[in-house]
Amino acid sequence: MWSLCKKEFRQFFSSLTGYIAIAVFLLLNGLFLFVFPDSNLLDFGYASLEKFFEMAPWIMLLLVPAITMRSFSDEYKGGTFELLQTRPLHPRAIVLGKYLGALMVVWIALIPTLVYAISVQMLSSEGGIDIGATIGSYIGLFFLAAVFVSIGVCCSSFTSNSVVAFIISSFACFLLYSGFNAISRIPAFQAGADYYIEMLGIDFHYRSISRGVVDSIDVIYFLSVIAFLLHITYKNLFKR
Repeated sequence: MWSLCKKEFRQFFSSLTGYIAIAVFLLLNGLFLFVFPDSNLLDFGYASLEKFFEMAPWIMLLLVPAITMRSFSDEYKGGTFELLQTRPLHPRAIVLGKYLGALMVVWIALIPTLVYAISVQMLSSEGGIDIGATIGSYIGLFFLAAVFVSIGVCCSSFTSNSVVAFIISSFACFLLYSGFNAISRIPAFQAGADYYIEMLGIDFHYRSISRGVVDSIDVIYFLSVIAFLLHITYKNLFKR
């Protein structure tokens, strides 16, 4: 499994595609945080990374599917999935190897964003950023990335077309992130069911962790969604 994970990791950086995807992600975040007027931290006047943690999930809706879209679709298209099946690997190990390889790439893309926190801290005239809330937000962002990667790998296991896998996984990430929040605002659910519907969405638990308090309920939610999606991927591979 570890060999497959390393293979996935090296394959992503074997061409300019991987570097360009990460560079675009960091460039977009930098432009939104320090250049564009509506979200500029310098004009905001407060030492806070709240704007970054609000925008990062939406940018990751495109970054993560771009990383995961070739996980299984290229194996099907190139005929190497049959070769992969002949290896002494359980289907669960194949799924976990693909998942961990893509997850490592996404986390590497998030690590340079720590420069934003250091920059805001150094530019602050007094007080500085809220360390607890920032750490909690990064933990939430890492969990969010883990869920998005599981969605992307799962969607990639259903098709041999990487473009189709990208579109489906982007839509699925968007639906799970903000879809339940939108449904909860329907007037028919305002009598009390809106809170429980909102709890089903990723956004609810991401915002909960971003407050600086890592609740076990939020952690269990993220791990459960990841396990469920990887189980679907395993069942799909088992049928093939």
